[in-house]
Amino acid sequence: LVNIARDLANAPANYLTPTDFVSKAKKHFEKSDVEIEIIDHKQAEKAGMGGLLGVSKGSIEKPYLLVLKYLPNKDEKPICLVGKGVTFDSGGISIKPSSKMSEMKADMSGAAAVFGAMSAVNTIGYKKNIIGIMPLTENMPANNALKPGDVITISNGKTVEILNTDAEGRLILADAISHAVTLEAKEIVDLATLTGACLVALGTVASGLFSNSDSLIKTFEKGCKNTGEELWHLPLYEQYKDLLKSDIADISNCYEGRFAGASTAAIFLQEFVAKTPWVHLDIAPTMSNGKSSGADVKGMSGSGVRTLIEYLDN
Repeated sequence: LVNIARDLANAPANYLTPTDFVSKAKKHFEKSDVEIEIIDHKQAEKAGMGGLLGVSKGSIEKPYLLVLKYLPNKDEKPICLVGKGVTFDSGGISIKPSSKMSEMKADMSGAAAVFGAMSAVNTIGYKKNIIGIMPLTENMPANNALKPGDVITISNGKTVEILNTDAEGRLILADAISHAVTLEAKEIVDLATLTGACLVALGTVASGLFSNSDSLIKTFEKGCKNTGEELWHLPLYEQYKDLLKSDIADISNCYEGRFAGASTAAIFLQEFVAKTPWVHLDIAPTMSNGKSSGADVKGMSGSGVRTLIEYLDN
């Protein structure tokens, strides 16, 4: 199951576009108990998904919100797993340095982890409702791409001022998390290769753990002892929200200073979870393995799959 996520994340971006990702999901879950819902760009426009649509503007590839539904109990609120699915991230107009940009084929590792976890859900046959939500897009520079200074509207009605187009993952996650809220999620867990700041803070040993729920923090901290996937709890201080103030929108998409980058990104996401118990895992630090060691194979790691399965088990 981890290898499913690894294979997806290791795939070159020209072999795994958003359309290809959707096609793989259709084939993989064709004869399963998982129902597939595909929200295309036209449906996303009707739903007002300005984050997903805004990030995708610079690419010729159309975006999708891929929703995998496992619903054995029709009257029960679902657990929603949300995974960032940027199948290639150039940074957009705020373009990244060329060094190691090739690794940005794996900026969909969060979506890959959710894909792997939903495969486990189908195999194990849980007696709980679980929904996987994956916003899929490329982030490319073009004459019609999202620009610094633009303002977009997320599907829950919040407006966002774009200060840096390379802070794109949180924009598509905002729409995906908002969609989970409309589905009356009991709990939301999102995974994303979200910030270089988290890698700076934690190195390559642990992913960042953020949550608005003390009980979920304890669940995930306990669970990582069984998975071999280390997590480190980082703060969501109210003061960080001041760093995201905008003069022209409800919130800006990033803080342009050097400090607390992982926490400010998580604070941004928290704006879209409403009152739902929520966990955010910043898996940027653990996205890849520099060398093979034991069960860890060189290349993209499939980070998060074991953590999600352990969470669902408990």
